[in-house]
Amino acid sequence: MSLKRFLLVRLGRLLTYPVRKQLRQFEIACETPEAVQNALLFDILRKQADTQFGRDHKFGAITSVAEYRNNVPVAPYEYVSPYIEKVQTGDTRALLADPRVLMFALTSGTTASRKLIPVTDSYLAAYRRGWNMWGVKMYRDNRGRRIAMRPIVQLGGDPEEFRTPSGIPCGNLSGYTAMVQRRLIKWMYTVPHVTGKIKDAKARYYVALRFSIGRNVSQLMAANPSTLVQLARALDAEKESLLRDLHDGTLRADLDISPEVRDYLTPRAKKNPVRADELSAIAGKLGRLYPMDVWPTDATVINTWTGGSMGPYLRQLPQYYGEPPVHDLGLLASEGRFTIPLSGGTASGVLDIWSHYFEFIPEGEIDSPRPTVLGAHELREGGSYFILPTTSYGLYRYHISDLVRVTGFQGKTPLVEFLGKGHRFANLTGEKLSEYHVTKAMDAVAQRINQPITAYSVSPVWDDKQPYYAIFLEEPDVANEPALKHFLAEFDKQLGVENMEYAAKRESGRLGSLRAMVIAAGTWAKWDRDRLSQTGGSPEQYKHPCLIGDLKFRETMAVLREVV
Repeated sequence: MSLKRFLLVRLGRLLTYPVRKQLRQFEIACETPEAVQNALLFDILRKQADTQFGRDHKFGAITSVAEYRNNVPVAPYEYVSPYIEKVQTGDTRALLADPRVLMFALTSGTTASRKLIPVTDSYLAAYRRGWNMWGVKMYRDNRGRRIAMRPIVQLGGDPEEFRTPSGIPCGNLSGYTAMVQRRLIKWMYTVPHVTGKIKDAKARYYVALRFSIGRNVSQLMAANPSTLVQLARALDAEKESLLRDLHDGTLRADLDISPEVRDYLTPRAKKNPVRADELSAIAGKLGRLYPMDVWPTDATVINTWTGGSMGPYLRQLPQYYGEPPVHDLGLLASEGRFTIPLSGGTASGVLDIWSHYFEFIPEGEIDSPRPTVLGAHELREGGSYFILPTTSYGLYRYHISDLVRVTGFQGKTPLVEFLGKGHRFANLTGEKLSEYHVTKAMDAVAQRINQPITAYSVSPVWDDKQPYYAIFLEEPDVANEPALKHFLAEFDKQLGVENMEYAAKRESGRLGSLRAMVIAAGTWAKWDRDRLSQTGGSPEQYKHPCLIGDLKFRETMAVLREVV
């Protein structure tokens, strides 16, 4: 070990000592989840009692969990959005006890409008604490790979897409945290934070690779493994240009990058002719250049989501990255970090009982008018539940629609893994398409195009090269194929209007274009009758699903032909 490496490792251990101590305390707290959670809930209620939301829901008078549940309904974003709108205009006390809002984290919602999640100092403190504990455990599990204090590849988004009327930035949370990191920590991340402002997907991947291939990378990190697949394909496709830029210290002039971002990147694009020649020799010998050819598998770790619908992408990683350890990032979103995986090779993480108060509704009761509601200490192993977080930054009994399964316990605190967005969502590569998006897009297109549709459902279809969505239509509705193709193009485009993440995934090539699956006349009527007989209920109350999130649905249908 070189002296520089030795000093960096010692510095890393010094910096992480408080986190290692914190992790030990957290593991002790996991032995008493009910007491820890109740104390946290009443601390949140006490601090938020004088906000407008707190007064409207009588926080100051609540003395029990039962009273909290009586005063505050289980509700989605739309319930709290009127208060968040006031915060956007500068009325912070409408929802928050914190004196300032650092930013609004943007996320695609279950409706056409985007969700704005207030990021406060308390939000950021909890978020960083969870990340730090996760990171310390991940490093500890991979000591033999000597990844400590070595560079990390991580792509972030734009931390400021726009500002609220009161001037608060709205954008990507990971982009914001990358921007405000301490200088030493920024050095460890190979991809400059301004890369998040590059809108063109090809340029964004190229810049990330340009600043990474010359460094001794230890980790590759992306929430969705589809990003890692795209990054690997871009590396091989652009290897000649990348190696030339690395050799000369340049950045391709034809990339779609704004002048401001290019001005920031250009002087930082250092040349490394020795490394460029090494990689050129490898590419010439192998006829390719994959991440495992640039960063050896025995000295790297992949950090990404491994639960839910991520399986098809995870199966593609070994052909590009080899088989380094894969660590799940945990259940996290713009709304916050909810779990902390404390071991590799699993999608399960322990509930972050220090940061959020959690409630759960059993999967089968989610549509019940009076569902059973359970605390974290009341869950059973093997059970599937919808998770309802209460946070210190304005989300109360928040129905985020995340379905989780309990896989075990850390002490007496549940370990949970993410299953999916429930029966009203589909999510191939991060687009989180909802039935609301689908029906709203259909309504909009139907007003413009006279396309006959007796009944339909949209469903995701997996394809190793490029997954896509399909709309299942009956034969009599598709007699005019040229008109159908026009309808498909317009419907595909409108889905992107209703769901910006769908549009982004289409633009980047991570999703293919919408296709029509033609089925026989009368298929849907029979399918609905069969489904009704299985699920029970009256025909008058039955609603045909316009979105079916099952990746295997295509295999269950007798498709006569496809129209692209």
